[in-house]
Amino acid sequence: IKPKREKVARLEKDFYLAKRNLDKTNSEVTALENELARLGEKYEAAMTERKQLEDEADLMERRLIAADKLISGLGTEKVRWTADLEDLNSQRIRLLGDCLLGSAFLSYLGAFSWEFRHSMLREEWEIDVMAREIPLTNPFKLEDLLTDDVEISKWTSESLPPDELSIQNGMLTTRASRFPLCIDPQQQALNWIKKKEEANNLKICTFNDPDFLKHLELAIKYGFPFLFQDVDEYIDPVIDNVLEKNIKGGSGREFIVLGDKEVDFDPNFRLYLNTKLSNPKYTPAVFGKAMVINYQVTLKGLEDQLLSVIVGFERRELEEQRERLIQETSTNKRLLKELEDSLLRELATSTGNMLDNAELVQTLEDTKSKATEVSEKLKLAAKTAIDIDKLRDGYRPAAKRGAILFFVLSDMAIVNAMYQYSLASYLDVFDLSLRKSLPDSILEKRLRNIMDTLTTNVYNYACTGLFERHKLLFSFQMTVKLEQAEFRVVQDELDFFVKGNLSLEKSKRTKPHKWIPDQGWEDVIKLAELFPQLFGNLLEDIERNGNAWKVLFDADSPEMAALPGKYNDIDQFKRLMLLRCFRVDRVYRAITNYVTVTMGEKYVTPPIVSFESIFEQSTPNSPIVFILSPGSDPASDLMKLADRTGFGGNRLKFLAMGQGQEKVAMQLLDTAVSRGQWLMLQNCHLLVKWLKELEKALERVTKPHPDFRLWLTTDPTPEFPIGILQRSLKVVTEPPNGLKLNLRNTYFKISSNALNECPNGAYRPLVFVLAFFHAVVQERRKYGKVGWNIPYDFNESDFNVCMQILQTYLTKAVEQGDAKIPWNSLKYLIGEVMYGGRAIDSYDRRVLNTYMDEYMGDFIFDTFQPFHFHHSAEVDYCIPEDGQRDVYTDYIESLPLANTPEVFGLHANAEIGYYTQSARDMWAQLIELQPQTGESSSGISRDEFIGNIATDILAKLPGIFELDKIRKKYGLDISPTTVVLLQELERFNILIDRMNKSLIELKRALAGEVGMSNVLDDVARALFNGQIPAIWRKLAPDTLKSLGNWMDHFRRRYEQYNNWVNDSEPAVMWLSGLHIPESYLTALVQATCRRNGWPLDRSTLYTSVTQWYKPEEVTERAHQGCFVYGLYLEGAAWDNEHSCLMKQRPKELLVELPILKVIPIEAHRLKLQNTFKTPVYTTSQRRNAMGVGLVFEADLAASDHDSHWVLQGVCLSLNAD
Repeated sequence: IKPKREKVARLEKDFYLAKRNLDKTNSEVTALENELARLGEKYEAAMTERKQLEDEADLMERRLIAADKLISGLGTEKVRWTADLEDLNSQRIRLLGDCLLGSAFLSYLGAFSWEFRHSMLREEWEIDVMAREIPLTNPFKLEDLLTDDVEISKWTSESLPPDELSIQNGMLTTRASRFPLCIDPQQQALNWIKKKEEANNLKICTFNDPDFLKHLELAIKYGFPFLFQDVDEYIDPVIDNVLEKNIKGGSGREFIVLGDKEVDFDPNFRLYLNTKLSNPKYTPAVFGKAMVINYQVTLKGLEDQLLSVIVGFERRELEEQRERLIQETSTNKRLLKELEDSLLRELATSTGNMLDNAELVQTLEDTKSKATEVSEKLKLAAKTAIDIDKLRDGYRPAAKRGAILFFVLSDMAIVNAMYQYSLASYLDVFDLSLRKSLPDSILEKRLRNIMDTLTTNVYNYACTGLFERHKLLFSFQMTVKLEQAEFRVVQDELDFFVKGNLSLEKSKRTKPHKWIPDQGWEDVIKLAELFPQLFGNLLEDIERNGNAWKVLFDADSPEMAALPGKYNDIDQFKRLMLLRCFRVDRVYRAITNYVTVTMGEKYVTPPIVSFESIFEQSTPNSPIVFILSPGSDPASDLMKLADRTGFGGNRLKFLAMGQGQEKVAMQLLDTAVSRGQWLMLQNCHLLVKWLKELEKALERVTKPHPDFRLWLTTDPTPEFPIGILQRSLKVVTEPPNGLKLNLRNTYFKISSNALNECPNGAYRPLVFVLAFFHAVVQERRKYGKVGWNIPYDFNESDFNVCMQILQTYLTKAVEQGDAKIPWNSLKYLIGEVMYGGRAIDSYDRRVLNTYMDEYMGDFIFDTFQPFHFHHSAEVDYCIPEDGQRDVYTDYIESLPLANTPEVFGLHANAEIGYYTQSARDMWAQLIELQPQTGESSSGISRDEFIGNIATDILAKLPGIFELDKIRKKYGLDISPTTVVLLQELERFNILIDRMNKSLIELKRALAGEVGMSNVLDDVARALFNGQIPAIWRKLAPDTLKSLGNWMDHFRRRYEQYNNWVNDSEPAVMWLSGLHIPESYLTALVQATCRRNGWPLDRSTLYTSVTQWYKPEEVTERAHQGCFVYGLYLEGAAWDNEHSCLMKQRPKELLVELPILKVIPIEAHRLKLQNTFKTPVYTTSQRRNAMGVGLVFEADLAASDHDSHWVLQGVCLSLNAD
């Protein structure tokens, strides 16, 4: 056991020992583990710290780079921004002047032309602002203040023209505080507004639409833009509240009162008004409510637009490059602005440390790189733009020519309201000319080709739609405008040629030779005064060398003759100025010569209008408007054209317009548009109001059938809608000019069968007589008042009916076996009924009956004494031998093209009268076409010139007659002639008063003390042009005198009244000085009846011509009746030796009649033999359609047959023009 116990004890000892060791080891292990854990923690801490330090180092490095980038990036920006800031600071100071000018521009200048805006802004306001030391940007640019390049390029892409005026108008339209009313004859504003607002749901209406208020209400409510187009001078007051922006209501709800409704107002609403009228007259109220903006294209603006068209055609790549440049430049500028904005936005919204904002730094990077790139591009673009402009400027001469021609064309609307041309249709002609002109590699020659082709095309295009009488005016206006552009004609020269000497005083220097016309001598004096370097010695030359000038004066065609001495070398226009002084009657021919020499013969030979060429030029979208003149009827020609082109039968529809035809016309139009028919609406002038509807209907037609054509015929009328005229092809149809063409035209429309229908042998010769008569009565129209008092519209239908009458009566005669021709019936039916039915003037009917007596009777078939219509050494107008139609047409072809007035029984002088009147009419129209602004010849402004004339006239005005005192002087028992005197004085007082008041008002208006009204404006214009103002003309006897001559007439009237009041009734009465001369003659008859106890209704007047010429020669009063002086004889001369009428002397159109004795007599005792009843008129305009102008009938002794004097158109007038 012991060993076992010992073993146990040993083992236990070992166990304890081991246990202790284990404990020790365990405690050591624990200690080590703790140590390890501690060290682990330490390591972790160290690692964290290292990571932190590394991160911080990274961040610092990043921030360093960012800071570097920011410093360098913003450094360049700093330069820009510092400059900008300084600029903004100084701009803030300068804003005062800038805003003053900008707001003045927006408030006041919209309605004016570019020139006036420029002078007002630059030469008046800007200088004034600087003089007052108001801070102002120098140079001041409106574009910088009110818009920017980006917006401008957006506008131009929306089809606003790029010229300066249009850009200004763009600013006025978008920035002004009032709604715009655009004066827009060329429709450029309309197109721009339509494109600009298209995306915003633009509504378009006119004031004629029945539901425009409903649409306007919706637009105001929902904030749509709204456009009134085709506004005329009347603006519906229902929209006044909208125009004035009378917005009511508080913060919650804003509304506007429209009619009787309250309409919620959306601030996005914009209103536009647009008118096609080129010179509308609006009341001041309209200018106050709306922003009137003048969109009329200017010469410079149009030149720029046309330049783009030419360069686009000639050098497409150049124009594309230019447009691309403009686009790129604007894109780049916009990009720069966006980047700058986003950078500033990032800077402003950045939170925390700015250096950690990576986006900001990136934006800055982008901005910087883009900015460098963009500024490089902009520099390059600027350089390229200069190069391109240089190349484009090479084509400028052609663009300038195009612009001038357009203005000549559009100015023709002043001459006749029907001559309306839109820019769009002109551009078609312009494009056509570019395509048709010959190409050439040398620019000079190519330009010459373009300009020649364009000028010819514009001339032909215009002539189709011009009356014959205006074609030469157009050629001359075109020539002068082109010559003025080349500085070969000066405005002063043109003014003299058109107006002559306007001074109110007659010159002190008397004329050296009797043959020089009075007005001509005044003109010569003015010519020498205005152009001393060339015509300084003209007066002395004429005095010294009278015979050489007399040769010129007597020449048949002085315009072709050599001028005396050194004057033969002057240029063509100066020749016209000289000719004006001596031979007004040849000015018309001379103008033809001037155009021929300057431009070429093709500009005085208008193209012949053929219906085929009209049809070729027409399109389904533009109507063809025939402007009718008396005696023309295009309907039959159109029917023939329709047959030739396969549109005959039911493909051509006719409708004569008149009351109640509106609906029918619209139905026909709808059918024609869809089925491709031709529709002809005749006499549209009878339904002018309805044409507005037609215009709208045509605008609604988008895709017409390609065969559709609309033909309209109308008399010239100012109310015809401009829209239709501008988009249409205008064709003037006139009866042919000259006897031969007229006869040819008549026979052209008579078939051989028609001539053979009647068995009577007299039929064919009588048809020829009728055709000759028809031609004569039409051709007589050309000679003005010597021909007919009223120009009648004799036309084909009259001839056709008379031909029927001839056929009926002659056939009847054959059937009844009657060899005699019923002359009296035929003469009555043709002369009194058919042709005479149109003649409403008794003296015109007398002419018709005389022709009937001269052309119809058995004598025309007399073989012993053959009948001639007119026979002279050169030509023989007779009835050809009877035969088929060809005999007559061959005879007509053998006649000369031009005929003298003697063929109609007129005197050769009628031609002079015709040419003189043509020249005067042309001058009157040219005065209207002259610019109404600027300097007058002596270097004083227009206003000063008018002011001086007004002062001058005021100084000459007498005081008014004191009627009460005069009545008192005559007492109660007054004679009939005294009653006339009192009535005359009453009228004269009204005239003096009106003249006095209007001149004083005008002077105040010119000084700016009162507003310039329409009436005063008319007075000013008349005084400037040397004419009598309309408001005076109404209160004075009829006259055709110029202002200077009329003032002289006015003075003489005053003297006659004054002598009558203060001394006694004049022994020899100057009838022209009385306002109503016939009242004096009636009073004479009355006085004589009272004295002799005759019944008034059975008394009359007769006249006899005395031997005296001057009132001083008459020593005693007439016992019965009175003496009258100052009468002028037209159409004949007076033979003083035999005291009877005689033929006119060459070139003497008016002769003064000796003093005439007017004698009252009982009607049954009056028996006159060998006298000619001669009408006495107030002026050479004779009697008008209303019967105004005839004073009385004089009896003049005549040895020849009456018919001679009737056809010569003999009359007396109280005034020489």
